[in-house]
Amino acid sequence: MLKEFRSLFKETAVYGLSTVAGRLLNILLLPLYTHCLSRAEYGIVATVFAYIAFLNILYSHGMDLAFIRFGCPKGGDGGDPARDFSTPFWSIVGVAVALSALIHVAAGPLAGLVGLAGWESVIRYSAWILALDAAALVPFAELRLSHRAYAFVALKTVNIAAGLALNFVFVAKLGYGIEGVFLATLAASGLTLLTLLPSIASKVRAVFDRKLHAELLAFALPLLPAGLAAMTIQVADRPILKALTDDATVGLYQANHKLAVIMMMAINMFEMAWRPFYTEQERSPKVKELLARALTYFTVFTAFILVAVSLFLRDLVALPLLHGKPLIHPDYWVGLKVVPVVMLGYLLNGVYYNLNAPVTLAKRTELIAYATAAGALASLAANALLIRVWGIMGAAAAVVVSYAAMSGALLFFTRKVYPVAYEYRRLLHIGLVLAAVSAAALFLRPDLKAGLLGWTLKLGLLAAFPAGLLATGFLDEDERGAVRRAASGLLG
Repeated sequence: MLKEFRSLFKETAVYGLSTVAGRLLNILLLPLYTHCLSRAEYGIVATVFAYIAFLNILYSHGMDLAFIRFGCPKGGDGGDPARDFSTPFWSIVGVAVALSALIHVAAGPLAGLVGLAGWESVIRYSAWILALDAAALVPFAELRLSHRAYAFVALKTVNIAAGLALNFVFVAKLGYGIEGVFLATLAASGLTLLTLLPSIASKVRAVFDRKLHAELLAFALPLLPAGLAAMTIQVADRPILKALTDDATVGLYQANHKLAVIMMMAINMFEMAWRPFYTEQERSPKVKELLARALTYFTVFTAFILVAVSLFLRDLVALPLLHGKPLIHPDYWVGLKVVPVVMLGYLLNGVYYNLNAPVTLAKRTELIAYATAAGALASLAANALLIRVWGIMGAAAAVVVSYAAMSGALLFFTRKVYPVAYEYRRLLHIGLVLAAVSAAALFLRPDLKAGLLGWTLKLGLLAAFPAGLLATGFLDEDERGAVRRAASGLLG
């Protein structure tokens, strides 16, 4: 048993590091795009990728997840590896080719429909990006199913690195602009599929089992609404923002929305460790106490990240690159105000992941889908209403509203099926100290911009968050003792 858990933890660490590394590498595209694309051009790129993200769900139609659920890579339990691999593979390839061919032929009308008239070539490139990425889904799932974590990570890294290099060539060197972004992505997706060809060739056969396909669909199709709802929360703001404003506004929002990835990476790392933790503690008599305390500690940690990034954000974007150019082009700095708001939304997304634990332990995971649907509806409504009033700040506020709706819905369900006495007073305590530090930062904002005084004030405000918690009696006796022991150890 211990051996299996060691394997699980090792693979979790490998996949976790690859996810974080992938996000970090993708962030490197942000300086490239902000320096080489106008805000309007970046807005078009952002809008198209939002549609690609949404369509990815339809292209996969859950077959990769169904393969992981039903696949038998070693032929165990009477499974036929060739049949088990080939059936979902051909299902995805067939759907992908049909949809991409349709999009390719109808690129003109589709471009006009989504406000991208004149960019039919980008629509066509996107169609085949979707097809190539879809064709790689089952092969990647097979690597996971057969516990080849390092091969999975290596191939994903090749895709990311190729995308970076090709973007640099097409966008920066050749100056292809918007088309260069999609040509680079198309080439990177093609290269990834090529690297998977040996694995595909060794497993795929001219086999399509209709009975197995029906079983796979029975598992996969019910997952589609939840997948579409989750993706709506993540990307709906860009198309709605475009419909209500213009491409330049979308580009401004996208660039600054990307900067909030620092919080998202922290949430992803927590999520990867969280499920193994609460699953392991399921039979502990203190499991509910642990769940409650975990939410408190998570909130403290992520609130500190929110304060730190918000205070030093302008310094981050002004970091010099080659030839003294700043990390992010100054044309985009006017949108920095959305970053703390989006990060707050991501913090609430982390709260939602915390609240997954009780309903999972109660074996009522269908409630997670209901909460996600609530978040999607809230996202659509909030974006439609708030963008009209506040522009990009309305889109950022909609991120907060959608994740708050998800968390609120899941908390409601939790109280019904697996009540946990969360430390609401301490959570409110964190919120009040965070609000006080934020108010002080807003009051001192003119003095925070530069120079020794600015840095001194920012460091002081950063220290004020934990100091404020300590000074107002946030810690209990055990925690105070742990802090004293840690301080004694540091001081020798």
